[in-house]
Amino acid sequence: MNFSKGDMKVGVIMASSDRQTWVLASHNQGKIKELREILLSRAIDLKSAGELDLPEPEETETTFEGNAALKAQAACQATGLVCVADDSGLSVDALGGDPGIYSARWAGPDKDFAAAMTRVHEALGDKARTARFVCVIAVARPGEPVRTYRGEVVGEIAWPPRGTDGFGYDPVFQPEGETRTFAQMTSAEKRSMSHRARALAAMTAAEFEA
Repeated sequence: MNFSKGDMKVGVIMASSDRQTWVLASHNQGKIKELREILLSRAIDLKSAGELDLPEPEETETTFEGNAALKAQAACQATGLVCVADDSGLSVDALGGDPGIYSARWAGPDKDFAAAMTRVHEALGDKARTARFVCVIAVARPGEPVRTYRGEVVGEIAWPPRGTDGFGYDPVFQPEGETRTFAQMTSAEKRSMSHRARALAAMTAAEFEA
């Protein structure tokens, strides 16, 4: 059997722990931190694609569900482990749902989210600023169909950006009923209401509690 560099790492990881190892098919440190915190109580060691030297597949699908499933399946095939992938983004009503699945691409190759937030603000002008964060979690298990779980949180685009915590568009997203943006909240506060937390709640209910 041929093993890639990533597979060799996985073998070492699994031999060193009685906890179950899952792989998060992401190189985004903010997502990795947030998912690790949420899955900590589930006896799961979450390893990232970056730690295992897994490449990032091209996101060629046209929906959050499609891209999440594509990434999870690719990581599962490369490692033979349970793999989780997240596809998420900011969907602004007055922009026809943009940037949506292209949220990261609006930040460009340098991941300049300050520029991406400015682009959203300028595109909106005087239009209504209602928006939602969407997250789809895909779980791929060897030999099984990929399952997806969706979470959303409704809010509005705030300007100027506020707060220094969080990542991505968090400084301009103010959840409904809140006076602060996600970036002004602690990680625990954000985790209690975020789109990712809601998708993960659906995922853990189905994957662990069914």
